[in-house]
Amino acid sequence: KGFVFNSQEVHVSASIGIATFPQDGSDPITILRCADSAMYKAKESGKNNFQYSSQELNTHSLQRLALESSLQHALSRKELHLVYQPIINTKDQRILGVEALMRWDHPDMGSISPLQFIPLAEENGIIEEIGHWVLETACRQARKWLGKPLSLSVNVSARQLQRSNFLKELKSVLDKTGFPPPALVLDITESIIMINPDHASEVLHGIRDLGVKIALDDFGTGYSSLSNLKKFPIDILKIDRSFLQSVPEDVENTALTSAIIALGEKLNLLVVAEGVENEAQKLFLEAQNCPQSQGFLFHIPLEPEEITKLL
Repeated sequence: KGFVFNSQEVHVSASIGIATFPQDGSDPITILRCADSAMYKAKESGKNNFQYSSQELNTHSLQRLALESSLQHALSRKELHLVYQPIINTKDQRILGVEALMRWDHPDMGSISPLQFIPLAEENGIIEEIGHWVLETACRQARKWLGKPLSLSVNVSARQLQRSNFLKELKSVLDKTGFPPPALVLDITESIIMINPDHASEVLHGIRDLGVKIALDDFGTGYSSLSNLKKFPIDILKIDRSFLQSVPEDVENTALTSAIIALGEKLNLLVVAEGVENEAQKLFLEAQNCPQSQGFLFHIPLEPEEITKLL
């Protein structure tokens, strides 16, 4: 039940982590660390519940701490690098652009998946420094490919977009690298936009004023409000790979993918299908007149030197 505070009805929930002595630790610091890990497990399990500490959870917590500590120094130690996945014309497979993707080669742990370290970087704020490095490095590299009519897509995180000086940093990168704004595409997810819609609208219009294009990434998996396509200055829709995984066998996904492609055409938005992995998906996209595609069927993410040779 809720309670009344200053004439307002308030509802409070709790996520509780429980650790016991001596099973989970023999000193206060260890016990608190285990309880803290269990509390985060409670939050991940839907909040407003309790979780007990466990050996598996403690091991996971220690691994996470080690990963977070290493991530703090990954940039300065030059362990991070970029690869580029070509974006192609669906019909004739000409390369029209590339998407910059981050990779982490840890000296002890080996190659660490972006699905593992990017959320961690988001949580602890390191993504702001890393994101700036990605943007500048990708623009500097792609500047060498400007003899070709290529676009460069770079992912932007929620923390980057929320920074008060993001537009200033973006302009500084463009000026420093000499990369032409119309060739740059910033990939932004719907969920990022909806964290603070008013601020996001202001920033996105500022990006557009610089001449940079904006892609709505993973379209169809977030809030998916069609009003967002009118409210925000969007140039490109990127169909999430989850829709294509079962196309054309899955009737619902096939219908949704077709609808997104048709919607993009009606709204004069460029549509890019992500995660194309087999010939059936390619033929389906061709039949639906999807302008651009990317995926392992065409090209895996490549090192800069491989992109240069490919071009």
